[in-house]
Amino acid sequence: MRRINRNRPPHIRRKDKAESITEGPNEAASCPIDGPPSDTVVMIQEALGNSPDVHIRKMANEKFVVSYIDSLTDPKLLSELMSNLEDMIQEGGEASSKEQFADSISAGSVKLASTEREMLSGMLTGAAVVLVEGVEGALLVSIPGGSRRSVEEPSSQTVIRGPKEGFTEDISTNLSLIRKRLRTPDLRLENRVIGTYTQTRVVVAYIRGIAQASVVEEVLKRLDAIDTDSILESGYIEEFIQDRAFTPFPTIINTERPDTVAGSLLDGQVSILIDGTPFALVCPVTFFKFFLSSEDYYQRYDISSFLRNIRLFSFLVAMLLPSLYIAVTTFHPEMLPTTMLISIAAQREGTPLPALLEAMLMEITFEVIREAGVRMPRVVGPAISIVGALVLGQAAVQAGLVSAVMVIIVSFTAIANFVIPTFAMSSAVRLIRFGLMILAGSFGLYGILSGIIPLLMHLVSLQSFGVPYFLPVAPLSWSNIKDVFIRLPWPRMNKRPEYISIQNQVRQGNGPKEDPNKS
Repeated sequence: MRRINRNRPPHIRRKDKAESITEGPNEAASCPIDGPPSDTVVMIQEALGNSPDVHIRKMANEKFVVSYIDSLTDPKLLSELMSNLEDMIQEGGEASSKEQFADSISAGSVKLASTEREMLSGMLTGAAVVLVEGVEGALLVSIPGGSRRSVEEPSSQTVIRGPKEGFTEDISTNLSLIRKRLRTPDLRLENRVIGTYTQTRVVVAYIRGIAQASVVEEVLKRLDAIDTDSILESGYIEEFIQDRAFTPFPTIINTERPDTVAGSLLDGQVSILIDGTPFALVCPVTFFKFFLSSEDYYQRYDISSFLRNIRLFSFLVAMLLPSLYIAVTTFHPEMLPTTMLISIAAQREGTPLPALLEAMLMEITFEVIREAGVRMPRVVGPAISIVGALVLGQAAVQAGLVSAVMVIIVSFTAIANFVIPTFAMSSAVRLIRFGLMILAGSFGLYGILSGIIPLLMHLVSLQSFGVPYFLPVAPLSWSNIKDVFIRLPWPRMNKRPEYISIQNQVRQGNGPKEDPNKS
């Protein structure tokens, strides 16, 4: 059964054919174009609902007819196309096949359409339809236009040293940014169109000879299995093709940096680019990939290795610090030094709430402030979040609702959460933190362990397109360690990651080998 877009109003989610006013895209005509241009023009106008932005231009007593959607075409290329047709008319316009007409048009790429469905799909992607009397079919001249955002620095993944170019919402621009970095004929691009109503263009990019063929086939298979009304962002694709839906951890990386995609393709991974969004998807991935930044490869190896361990440490802090504080102060105060215990007890003497409710109150307050800062207008958003955090924190301490130590714990936890370079992983940490806090408030350190052990078991059991999620720790692969916890100097990094060999061995039930593909 076809999945329905949940954002659509309830009264039009289901369509009864007996009560339908217009045909949906599945009922669009797919008959061949063999009638006169005048009949085809009438069909186009009826199929598009006589829309005011659909223009019909007739030339040479309707021998040539050009139909296009004004809001989707480039005026300059359209003018060039009309000049080509006028030249053909002056020369007599004698051509017996559509291939001869295609050779005479220099404005944009030309595609031959033989059915009405192909013709309408071409118009909706920015092509002009050229109909010629006496010639079967139609010519689709690609002259896409409309408003486009220029290439700018990525807003979600900034770097100090490295390229400042980021993907845009136009997939053609994004492909050009990748082509500029990978000037190899082995770069392969597989096109797909997904979404019954949106007809979103999706491109799968990989490097032949590096990417595993089975991974590419699996990605294409999962994309072809998608049956939905709309694809408006890469998040739709991510949820459809991920290995496991019920997990807080992301198994596909999204990025808006072309250099990150290029580096991933060189490592044997596959990238998925979606028209209409600047975020591309990269798969398969491992858990530790979410703590790497493209800047790690542009700086010296020593500082890059130090920063990687800082990120991993910040991940543990963001996940465990509030729960450890709750467990120690509530169940295990003897673990603290005497001076620290007396200081914390003196601060908590006047607080009316237990440590668990106190931490919950502060964490939820911070989440509300952060969400408000994101949703507020860009001019006042940072001011609201900063002033809100300072004023509320200070007022809560002075009013005796929370202790000053709890404000420090929550603040440092939030800062550590921002250190994680991938937003999807930082969001997973935010969810896990609340669960561990409840366990810590109920059972102390035993509760934290009872949450961490199943979490580790879950991480080890996850896979991303056949690749173990916790690689290279489980299964252990010493050759991959050199680019996880530390980054060796570039002369020592002369082998690709073991995605290909590990994937094949996991499927066969064997252990990892230490002979990955060489560069």
